[in-house]
Amino acid sequence: MQKFSLDELAGRLLDRAAGSAGGHAAEGVVGGRERVLRQILIGMVKGSALQEHESPGEATVHVLRGRIGLASGETSWEGRAGDLLLVPDARHSLEAFEDSAILLTVVKRS
Repeated sequence: MQKFSLDELAGRLLDRAAGSAGGHAAEGVVGGRERVLRQILIGMVKGSALQEHESPGEATVHVLRGRIGLASGETSWEGRAGDLLLVPDARHSLEAFEDSAILLTVVKRS
């Protein structure tokens, strides 16, 4: 068994994100490209965004800190700390309305 402090990792990623050109930083927590289940912790500074992209499978976004917006087409959802958002099976984007940390969980399509 392994144990992770998501709060500690979120703090480190937000520090890295603040110093990055894109305003975000990510680190894999569980799984990886070779696994079906992947969990990635992403730190995003206020105003940064993950531009529109496809989802590689079923996915959720668990907001650990801050406030984010998830948009797909004409529809958008806001998430705050503690919220779990289901990622649509369509092109989508993500924006940080505050310094934020999210746990992205993806189960890849076979």
